[in-house]
Amino acid sequence: MVSESTPSGLAVEENPGAAPRPVRQKVFSGIQPTGNFHLGNYLGAIRNWVAQQSEYDNIFCVVDLHALSQTTSRDTLRENNRNLANMLLASGLDPAQSIIFIQSDVREHTELCWLLSSVTMDGELRRMTQFKDKAGGRGERVSSALLFYPVLQAADILLYDTNLVPVGEDQKQHIELTRDIGARFNARYGETFVLPQPDIKANGARIMSLEDPTKKMSKSDASPNASIALTDDPDTIRRKIRRAVTDSGTEVVAAPDKPALTNLLTIYSLLSNEPIAALEERYAGKGYGAFKTDLAEVVVAAMAPIQARLADLDANPDAARAILSDGADRARARAIFKMAEVRDRMGIGLG
Repeated sequence: MVSESTPSGLAVEENPGAAPRPVRQKVFSGIQPTGNFHLGNYLGAIRNWVAQQSEYDNIFCVVDLHALSQTTSRDTLRENNRNLANMLLASGLDPAQSIIFIQSDVREHTELCWLLSSVTMDGELRRMTQFKDKAGGRGERVSSALLFYPVLQAADILLYDTNLVPVGEDQKQHIELTRDIGARFNARYGETFVLPQPDIKANGARIMSLEDPTKKMSKSDASPNASIALTDDPDTIRRKIRRAVTDSGTEVVAAPDKPALTNLLTIYSLLSNEPIAALEERYAGKGYGAFKTDLAEVVVAAMAPIQARLADLDANPDAARAILSDGADRARARAIFKMAEVRDRMGIGLG
C-alpha cells in the first residue's frame, strides 16, 4: 500500500481494486497542568476531544513546558502533571484511539521551538494579546518564556503536520501566528510544514464564570465559587449552582442582555444534549429556582462517572504512567522523523 498527496495536502491510501480513501486528518491539542480542572475545561475542550477521537488522528499533550512561563515549583508541576493526565483519561480520552503524553518527554518540541524562533519576529510576539494581558505592564520583569510561549506552541503543532487545532476564540490569534511561522519557514527552506486550521466550536467554546459571566471560567480565578471543579462533591456543586449569579427579571431565556442565564443554559444544554430552545420552553414561567435545582442535578450526574474513573486512576498510579510512556514513544517516533526533515532543510549539521 502506498500513499500520495492530494491537492488539499492530505494523503490518500491506495488499495488495488478500491477507490482511494483519505487518511484521517491530524489533530493536536494541548492543555496546561496549572491547577484544578474545571467544568469550563471539560465542556470547552475535553468533551469535544473525546467525541471526535474516532474521526481524527489525534495527539493529546499535557504541555508542562508551557506551564514554566508562570512561576511554579518542582513538586507542584509534577503533581499537576499527574492530576491532569488522570483527569484526561477519566474524562474519556482513549489511548487505543489517541496518542496521549507529557510534552517534556518528547524533546523535539524544544528543539523545533528554537529553530522556529529564527523565522519568528520579535514584534509578532510582543503584539500577542495573551502576552500583553499576562505581562500586565511588568515590562522587563516578565519571563522570556511568556514571550516565547507562541513559538513553542507553534512547534507543538507543526511538529506533527497538524491539520486541525481545537481551540477557543481566545487562542485563534496563536493559530494564525503558527500559520505565519510555518509559511515563512516553507518559503525560506521549501515545503516542510502543514499549515493548520483552528477548529472553533460554535457552542461551549467559552464557558463563563459563575460569578461574572463576562469572564471565562478560569483556574486562576481567586474565588472558588466562580468555577465547578470536576472533583467537587455533589453538595458543593449544588451550592455553587445555587449561588451562581443571574440576570434581572425571572425568565429563563438566553439573550445578549442575559449573559448569566445564557451561560447556565449553555452548560445545561451541553450536558443534557437538549437544545436551549427546548429548555427555555420547559422552564417558561417557573423562575430561576427550579431551573438551577435541575441544572445542579444534571451537572452532578455528568460528573459522577468521571469522578468514579478518576478514583480508580488515583488508586493505581502505574496505569497512567504506562499510558503516558507509551504515548511519548509513539509521539517521539513521529517527531524524530519530522525533525530529520527540518534539519536537512535548514542545513544543520554535516548531513
